[in-house]
Order: sequence, then structure tokens, then C-alpha cells
Amino acid sequence: MEYNFKEIENNWQAYWAKNKTFAAKDGGDKPKYYVLDMFPYPSGAGLHVGHPLGYIASDIVARYKRHKGFNVLHPMGYDSFGLPAEQYAIQTGQHPKITTENNIAVYRRQLDKIGFSFDWDREVRTSDPAYYKWTQWIFIQIFNSWYNKATDKAEPISSLISEFELNGNKKVNACCDEDEKSFSAAEWQAFSEKEQSDILMAYRIAYLGEAFVNWCPALGTVLANDEIKDGVSERGGHPVERKLMKQWSMRISAYAQRLLDGLDTLDWTDSLKEAQRNWIGKSEGTSLKFTIQGSNKTIEVFTTRPDTVFGVSFVTLAPEHDLVGSLTTLENKAAVEAYVTQAKNRSERERQADINKITGVFTGSYVEHPFTGKLIPIWIGDYVLAGYGTGAVMAVPAHDSRDYSFAKHFGLPILEVVKGTTDVTQSGVEGSYDAKEGILINSDFLNGLQVKDAMKLAIQEIEIKQLGKGKVNFRLRDAVFGRQRYWGEPIPVYYKNDIPYALPENELPLVLPEVDKYLPTEDGEPPLARAASSWKYKGEFDYEHSTMPGWAGSSWYFLRYMDPKNSEGFVSKQLAGYWKQVDLYIGGSEHATGHLLYVRFWTKFLKDLGYIDIEEPAKKLINQGMIQGRSNFVYRVNGENKLVSAGLKNNYEVSALHVDVSFVNNDVLDIEAFKKWRDDFKNAEFILEDGKYICGAEVEKMSKSKYNVVTPDDIGEKFGSDTLRLYEMFLGPLEQSKPWNTNGITGVHGFLKKLWRLFYSSLQGGAQGAGDVAFNVSNDEPTKGELKALHKTIKKITEDIERFSFNTSISNFMICVNELTEAKCNKKAILEPLLICLSPYAPHIAEELWKQLGHTESISTAPFPDFNEAYLVDDSINYPVSVNGKLKFTLELPATLTVQEVEAEVMNNEQTQKLLEGKQPKKVIVVHKKIVNMVV
Repeated sequence: MEYNFKEIENNWQAYWAKNKTFAAKDGGDKPKYYVLDMFPYPSGAGLHVGHPLGYIASDIVARYKRHKGFNVLHPMGYDSFGLPAEQYAIQTGQHPKITTENNIAVYRRQLDKIGFSFDWDREVRTSDPAYYKWTQWIFIQIFNSWYNKATDKAEPISSLISEFELNGNKKVNACCDEDEKSFSAAEWQAFSEKEQSDILMAYRIAYLGEAFVNWCPALGTVLANDEIKDGVSERGGHPVERKLMKQWSMRISAYAQRLLDGLDTLDWTDSLKEAQRNWIGKSEGTSLKFTIQGSNKTIEVFTTRPDTVFGVSFVTLAPEHDLVGSLTTLENKAAVEAYVTQAKNRSERERQADINKITGVFTGSYVEHPFTGKLIPIWIGDYVLAGYGTGAVMAVPAHDSRDYSFAKHFGLPILEVVKGTTDVTQSGVEGSYDAKEGILINSDFLNGLQVKDAMKLAIQEIEIKQLGKGKVNFRLRDAVFGRQRYWGEPIPVYYKNDIPYALPENELPLVLPEVDKYLPTEDGEPPLARAASSWKYKGEFDYEHSTMPGWAGSSWYFLRYMDPKNSEGFVSKQLAGYWKQVDLYIGGSEHATGHLLYVRFWTKFLKDLGYIDIEEPAKKLINQGMIQGRSNFVYRVNGENKLVSAGLKNNYEVSALHVDVSFVNNDVLDIEAFKKWRDDFKNAEFILEDGKYICGAEVEKMSKSKYNVVTPDDIGEKFGSDTLRLYEMFLGPLEQSKPWNTNGITGVHGFLKKLWRLFYSSLQGGAQGAGDVAFNVSNDEPTKGELKALHKTIKKITEDIERFSFNTSISNFMICVNELTEAKCNKKAILEPLLICLSPYAPHIAEELWKQLGHTESISTAPFPDFNEAYLVDDSINYPVSVNGKLKFTLELPATLTVQEVEAEVMNNEQTQKLLEGKQPKKVIVVHKKIVNMVV
């Protein structure tokens, strides 16, 4: 019987589905283990071979943990709200729900074919009303909460209202809008309902307020930072501008310190934790007010270097700053307006990252230095962000690198106030002195102080003069929550007398209405406004017309998998207490400052209100690398219908053209298939090398436009899914990016066929002899060599999986099978535990051979074998024996011999006597258990 991978894989996939082999139990005596993949957005293109990389790794761990006696929760679902389905709806009129369901069907078929051990009974879809009912419910809890700094947690808004009724807000220590005015209990009682609502909105964690957003006019919606690339929308490449809009936002900034502190408790990669630390961006310093010349108005800045206040030579405002318009003089108006428009087309992320692009414009106005009274020019620069600090900076070019570049570019003064290792004002000296150490100079009352002492004294003087106040600042800004799209969760809010009210919880879900088009209305309202005439609360009050962002549903999905059928709550307290955190979370590093921050935020919030007992969603997180495409090229001679092979292209002037990799095998082009693919080359002349057309190759991102997409379906059809699983792991360490190269897959497929032949062999000729092939496994006792090969493998595979080093496991399996093949081993005592070790990696072939060994239950129920150290100890050592460094022979000696005993055995050996011809060597060097060398 040959290795028929198609039949074997189809049979076992059907068996697992029918028997619910991988269904997790809610409770029991076994220890729990929760392994989770970041669930996919189901795109129309389906999966390519890069997508399953993390899923295969997590599946290996899930299967291994079952073998080790754990109750494993390994679910899968779909992040099924998204912009692509909506864009397709705009183009075709097809409802996004239909597109999404069709795409999910493709994904499900592909995932099933790869043999993942998912518990499909727990599948979730974020676009299912039964799921987003609870996303809306969580939003209402956030809306009805405030952050109490005194208790350092979120609390119900009702407790804040009670405090307002008793004492006003004078004793309240809350995370709220900074410009909130104080009021008494009597004043609170006298406020109108609208006034009270507006005040509460300044305290709510989910709130409606003015926020700068990334607005894409062509798409008619707000975009998240990660949906923008190079100043245009990632979807469609449309221009994006910064715009101040009334938007629903989440007060994630209230959790900044806890998000920062929590990172120390997590087993996540240092690079990912550092990315979050930088994004949160904690800094300690002071606010400081600069009075505008000829006005009683001030510009407030936040600075972490108050010691350098006497080195300020200009003030820079963000292009979006409220005062830009009023500060711009008539002669500078055209230049400023042009600059502001240009800056609006760059995302904040792009402006932060692009440190080499120096742009700015002078407003024509000045501020007075708070200590010297000297006039300081006010500039606008897009390296200053409106949402960080106050949207204005005091520029000290001698001691800040970005200020230095700006000053150099525009010829502004550079005033040294900290004496460090270099004098930045000297000609020939490039760059600022940014170190927070040195002696203060040119700084009035700060002169002669060390930087740290100067900082304290500067803040003290600033507070005495009431110019500002020492404070802690965070770069993390509140998260814009509303999106002007159709295909998203409706925000469960209605408006009565211009006051937003949350829907009663018993009326959830608020389901998406039908609309005639998926575009914004003619007057710029979001698509849901198209249903406004009939879609009203109680037939009278307008609903909120924006929808939730893509990250809403993914911020709590790990909890829903614990209790997916619960109609009474998002998760029961009992099951949340049993499954607790995710033990292993695998997904892409691109989510570091998006999803992975938001899911931590929502987890902390739900703990604050007592719904769950965990502070962090996932203990350990691994970011899998990207599998890149390997593109192939043909070379067309310019101006001719002639294609020249890669090795000859330097003899011609050519243009490189991408070619579909499915027509290429080991870089050799199938010319006939290529001609059928491209009509324009049907009659082309092909200039060959040794009778073949050799294509060029390059590693690029896998993309349909580069014709380098390889799907798991293609690989499964040719080689089987077990081969795909092994090969993806074999390509390299999980965390690293690596190119896909189908050329190497035949070796992995050959390994599985070789494994098969250990079980199926000729009855006449032994394990590898000739004759009819049949199942042939013996019950003979294994040899020491066979036991050593097995236990060496068990030890290595156990260690590899425990440290997530999957690529090295594959080579160890190959070495073991080679050794067993060489020993002609077909013994059940060896092959049976080897199958269990292989089962997490290649489950289909393992199940089939396990069944052939006589087992009636799935191999997934078998305990993982323990390695026995005794079998790894060598009984004997093969010593290479050399004379003057040249190998002469090898000698097998007992491993227990001492150095002196080894030397004696070698000297008494007959071959040594012949070599020495009666002479005594000058020296005998014995490296114990390694080599022997005689110097003569």
C-alpha cells in the first residue's frame, strides 16, 4: 500500500469533524491550556501559504498539550466586519453580509484542509448580531463609566452623579477633559438636563467629543493609523487629511499608567513591549505658558526639559493648533494656509517617523519669554502633533535633535544652555547635545547647577510664578471610536433633544438597517443616515449614524470563545474564572499598537467592573514572521517581441516582467503554458540557455499583482497538508520572516514517504527489501541503537515544542527516520512513540498509521512519551586514532574507561604496534571520549 495522502487526509478530517475530537470541556480535573490565534479578516482572495504559518505553530502546541494531559481550548472565528467588503458593496451593490459569508466559506474549507484541531463549535463572527449584541453591551458599560483616579479604576457613572449631587465636582479626582470647570452641588442641581449631559460627557470613558481624525473624503470615513500608508488610504490609495470632527472616542488615556505597568508582567517579546511603551510615551515635566505679544492670551507648552528654558529660540505649533489662524499675519497667510493643507495630508504616524523631512512656516507672530521677556518667533511645523501634550513645543535647538534640524534648516538661533562634552554653537559641530547631564550656563538663576537639580528648581520657579505646573504626560491619545461606514457594529445610542442616550440593554442588539446604497449621503452623512427616515428609536428618535471601528469586536473575542452560546451574558463568571487568560497568543507584530493595546484596555475595564478576574488578556504572545513570496521574471528585449533567458539578459537592453510562478519549476519556464497565459507573447521568440528558458527570481511580498501567490490548496493538491505543515515549520524560526520556495518541498514530502515505508514494507525482503508491500510491524525487542535514536528524538521534540523552536524539530524527525531506516527497524516499541511525537506536526499520517497499529481511538488521546536518559548514554566510544595529526584508524572502546585506560588500550592495540614499528611515541594525547593522537 502506497502513501495515498489525499485519501488519508480527507478521511481523517471527516473523522475529526464527525467525532468532535477537539472539543474542549468546560472544567474537569485536567489542567487547562488556552491557545489562541489572532482571528482572520475573511478577504475575497482566501488564504495564501503565508497565512497559516502562525496557525500551524499554535496547532502543534495545542495538539502537544493534549498529549501532555491538558484540557485544551483552541478556537477559531472571523473578524468579519471590515472595509474591503463595504468597498465591494459600493462597487457592485452586493450586501457586505453576502460577500463576507462567501469569503468565510472559502476560509473554512481551506482551514479544514490543513487539518487544524480547532473547536469549531465555539466559532465566533464579529458581524453576527448574536455576537455584536455583546460588543454593544460592553460599549454601554464603558459609556456608563468614569475613571476614578482615587481608586485607580473605572466606576459606574451613577457614583459620579451621586457625588455631584452631594458635593459638586470639587472633590472629584477623575480622568476627564482638562478644561472642565468646577461647580457646586447646588449649581449641579440647577443645570438643565442638556448641561448635565454635557458635563458627564467630559467624564465618561466612552464619550462624544471633538477629535482630530484621519479623514478620507473618497471613502467618506475616518481611518485608523494602521489603515494609512504614505499619506493615502491603504485601501484604494486615496488622499487622507487630518480633520477636527465630533466623534465618539474611548478614554484609553485613563489607563496609560496601568497599560505601561502591565507590560512588566507579560511574557511578550521585548520589541513588542517596547513598541507599546513608546506608543504610550510617558514623560515627566511641566506645563509652561508663553504670553503672545500684544495680547493677554498665552500658548501653553509641555516640556520634559524645563532646565533648558533659557535656550528657547522659537515656539512651534502643530498645523492643527487652534491658534494658527489668529496668529498668522496677513503677509504670511497664503504660505501658512498652503502649509496647513499640505500637513493635513500626512498621518501622524508618518509625521513622527519621517525625521529627515524638515518642513515649516513662520506665522509672523511672537511670544514673550516667560523669564526674560525677550520676543520669540512662533513657527508651525508638522513634527509637532496636535494630540500630544498641548500641540505646541518650546524649541531648544541646542539640546533637542528635531529642534536642531529645524533651526539649522531655517537659520534660527541656537542657544547653548547646558555645558556638555561638545559646544554646539561652534562652527564645524553638527547636532544637538541632548544628554540629561552637564552644568547649566547662560541660564540666570539656574547657572552652575547640574541638570537634575536645575529641572527641580525650574519647575519650582514656574509654579511660584504661576506660569505652569509640574505634571506627568503621556503620548497615548484617546482612541477615536466612530467610523462613517456601513459595515460595522451600530453604536447603541439614540438622540433626544440633542442629548445622546444609551439603548436599554434589553433592547440589544441594535441591528444594522438595510440601505439603498453603501455610500455616504449627498450631504456627507454616514451610510446609516440613508435609513434615517424609517430607522428610529421608538419610531421617533434618531440613532447614532456612525458605526464602531474594526477593533471593537476583536477587543473581547478571546472571552466569548469561553462561552460562545451564552444568551444571558458576554461570558459567565464561572467560565471566565476557569479559562482565565490566554496561555499562548500567536499573531502578527503589526497589531502591536492597535489591537494589542485595545484588548488590554478592554480587559482592564471589564476587570474594574468585576465581570472578569484577569488584568491582562494573554500571558505569552509570539509574533510570527512573514512568509514572503518568491517572484519570477522573464526578460523582454526592448522594442521586440523577444524574450531572453536570465543568464543572457546582460547582452541585451531588456525589461523585466513578472510571470506567474505556477508556470515555473526550479526557475525553468514552461514556455507553452506562458504563451497560453499571455496572448501578446503567443508568437514571441525565446532565446534559451542549454535548451531551457531560465527565469530571474526575487524575494517580494506575496501579492496577486506580482503573480507570486502560492495557496495552501495548490500545495495540498500536489503534496498533501502534512507536507505543507512540516514545510512551513521547516523554513526557519517562527518569529523570522522568510521567503517561500516551493523547490524545497519535495524533500519534506520524501521524508513522509520514507516514514511510511518503516510501516509498509516487503514481507519477503524485510523493511526495505523487494516484493509486495504490506503493513509489516513487528513486536520484537528494540536494540540499544534503536532506543537511543527514539529517545534522542523524544527529548529534542519535547524541548523544541516547549521553547517554540519548531523548525529544528523537523530536521530531528528526518535524522531519526534515516537512522531507523538504516537499521531496518519496523518495531512497534519504537514506531508507536515516534508517531505520537510526530502527531502534532503531521496529524493525518500519524492518525492513519496509529490506526494500522491496532488502536481504535484517535492518536490525540495518547499520552506523550517521556524520554529515558539512560538510553542516551553511550556504552562505547569510537576513538579516531591519529599519528602526527593524520587519522590512521578508529578503535571502539567502552565509554567507562579512564584517560589512562584508553591510552593503554591504544598502545597495546595491534594496529598501533604496526604503525610504531617498535618505537615509543614522544607524546600520547588523549581527549577523553573524543580522539587519540600520537606524536612520533
